[in-house]
Amino acid sequence: MCGGRSPCPSHSIEAIVSIDERGQIVLPKEVRERAGLKPRDKLAVVTHVHGEEVEYIMLIPVERLRRLLGPFLKELMGGEETP
Repeated sequence: MCGGRSPCPSHSIEAIVSIDERGQIVLPKEVRERAGLKPRDKLAVVTHVHGEEVEYIMLIPVERLRRLLGPFLKELMGGEETP
């Protein structure tokens, strides 16, 4: 349940992309701009697996993931700084 100061997260289909012969995809310019992605930014590929099947794939900017998980990892490691 959402509440407080932050809005509830939402999901939407932003684009449909294809995988080329080399296994690459192109994120549309509008999606990159909306997400604040720039050339050479790194994305973590996160899969949600149900049973033995990958249900969905998420792309999370590494810097955002580091900001979100940094405090948790620091606490988990007994206060040591995380890279």
